[in-house]
Amino acid sequence: MGLTEAQIQRYARHILLDEIGGHGQARLLASRVLVVGAGGLGSPLLMYLAAAGVGTIGIVDSDQVDLSNLQRQIVHPTARIGQTKVASAHATLAAINPEIHIIEHAVRLDATNAGSLIAGYDIVADGSDNFPTRFLVNDACFFGRKPLVSGAILRFDGQVATFKPYAGDPDGGHLPCYRCLYGGPPPAGEVPSCAEAGVLGAFCGVVGSLQATEVIKELLGIGDSLAGWLVILDALGSRFRKVRVKADPGCPLCGEAPTIRRLETEAGAAAADAAICHG
Repeated sequence: MGLTEAQIQRYARHILLDEIGGHGQARLLASRVLVVGAGGLGSPLLMYLAAAGVGTIGIVDSDQVDLSNLQRQIVHPTARIGQTKVASAHATLAAINPEIHIIEHAVRLDATNAGSLIAGYDIVADGSDNFPTRFLVNDACFFGRKPLVSGAILRFDGQVATFKPYAGDPDGGHLPCYRCLYGGPPPAGEVPSCAEAGVLGAFCGVVGSLQATEVIKELLGIGDSLAGWLVILDALGSRFRKVRVKADPGCPLCGEAPTIRRLETEAGAAAADAAICHG
């Protein structure tokens, strides 16, 4: 796939990078990324993927834009309060880069649609705002063998990780999934939501932009993958820490004796509002 003169000019700073070049930019233009959640993390994630020239971006979100979103959800301007988030995000991304294709999925992911939605994309980036969705996305990516770039934020703390449990670990065995790290959703009310505990809006941009960086690295196969690692961010202390995460042999999804063999709703978790806030 050759680049047009306009594309060469638009993506010139990418093309100058030896790790990307014209071939890598063409690869981005042919790529398909699904972003779950058009909120605090999804906003910078979506905007940078659009600007980078990711050719097809799917957006999953069932909510409408609310005034309380605007402190951090920069993909939505004030004039779009009341619109669906997918439509609002679509308009912003089209203004940033009119040559890419945006697909609106104005639905809430559940066990009946997650697998089919994810199947149409090369990679999934999770910007959801509740634990049941996060675990469902992880499970769907595991069964669909899709890489997952996950981010989380609450108050002044953030996390970013990439999960590819279907891939081999250089140290032996296979790489971990999200359940290897967290097991299952916590009881409702155990972890406060952003609506209860707050979140620094500008810090959402840091975490979401880091997610976008990891998505682009995975699409192009450049740099060191975060698969098998967890980046922990502390905004107040201006600290980034990277820790190793190994696959859990007892993981109910990817362990030695899995008990989860199909997409399903977590028992009692679907109604839980507890969240490490993504939106």
